Amino acid sequence: MIVIGADPHKRTHTLVAVDAATGEQRSCETVKATAAGSEVALGWARGLGSERVWAVEDCRHVSGRLERALIAAGERVVRVAPKLMAGARRGSRERGKSDPIDALAVARAALREGVESLPVAVLEGESLDLRLLLDHRDDLVAQRSDEQRRLRWHLHALELGDDIPAGALDRSVWIDRVGRRLGRQPQSARVGIARELVRSIAAKTRRARELEREITGLVADQAPQLLDQPGCGPLTAAKLVGEIAGAGRFRTDAQLARTAGVAPLPASSGRTDRHRLDRGGNRQLNCAFHRWAVNAGIHDPETAAYLARKQAEGKNRMEALRCLKRHLARRAWRLLNTPKPTASRLDTATALT
Repeated sequence: MIVIGADPHKRTHTLVAVDAATGEQRSCETVKATAAGSEVALGWARGLGSERVWAVEDCRHVSGRLERALIAAGERVVRVAPKLMAGARRGSRERGKSDPIDALAVARAALREGVESLPVAVLEGESLDLRLLLDHRDDLVAQRSDEQRRLRWHLHALELGDDIPAGALDRSVWIDRVGRRLGRQPQSARVGIARELVRSIAAKTRRARELEREITGLVADQAPQLLDQPGCGPLTAAKLVGEIAGAGRFRTDAQLARTAGVAPLPASSGRTDRHRLDRGGNRQLNCAFHRWAVNAGIHDPETAAYLARKQAEGKNRMEALRCLKRHLARRAWRLLNTPKPTASRLDTATALT
């Protein structure tokens, strides 16, 4: 069997075929990042042997077209996290960085980790729409936060914002109040800029709320079982569904936990038995599990009791939350691999009202 490592870029993809038994490089090819280039890559790979697996660096914003072409052609494709490349390069005979070296590192990282243990690439479906909408909302909120900081400085200079509480500029009542105050001020460059910021913040707030309602509807349709979990709100559930991109890609919950960076890494030596924090993995997915854990610890009595028990064992709060995040990864994997319930919590709430 051969493993084909792919280093994808915006304009080209560099491919290196490695013998799975020996790890030796057999061939190297660079193709254009187009549909025609994907066909060339398939023809090149078929000439190397019939038993093969593609290991693609997990950069879906540039590798999506190649992955779709390979999956449509019936090829087996796995994704390799970029953080694994450094270790593969350190252990190889070639030093430095170039596209062929990176593609070779991808293939050897896949061999080192085990092809069976890596998440399988699948065609993007509804989860992609959810992730795009959520990313768009997050971008709007980040832009709004920047504008709110600038507005506060202008209001401070105009001596108009001393009574505005923290976080109040997210609310329409305060935005309207600030707009009325600015409307009573004589025209100046600072006042004009502040008025423009108020209008922009109000527009972004309305759009963010529209997107949140749309995201909530999509989550209720795609993964209502997540919404039934204490502490897992629509935005957290949307982040989980969008970043996991199909729980079936992971053969076990341990693979999902490792991808999310919520599985502790063994760091034992001699008579010392300990684990350390994994700072790798998908940090967006890790953040979603962290929000779920924190909210569940606040609102769910059973989860709060679990955290208290872990802290009584000698762990601090953050260590207890890390233990909880590992359990939540297992729960999410099981929930997303089970059929959707006939009625979600949102449907029940609607029926009661």
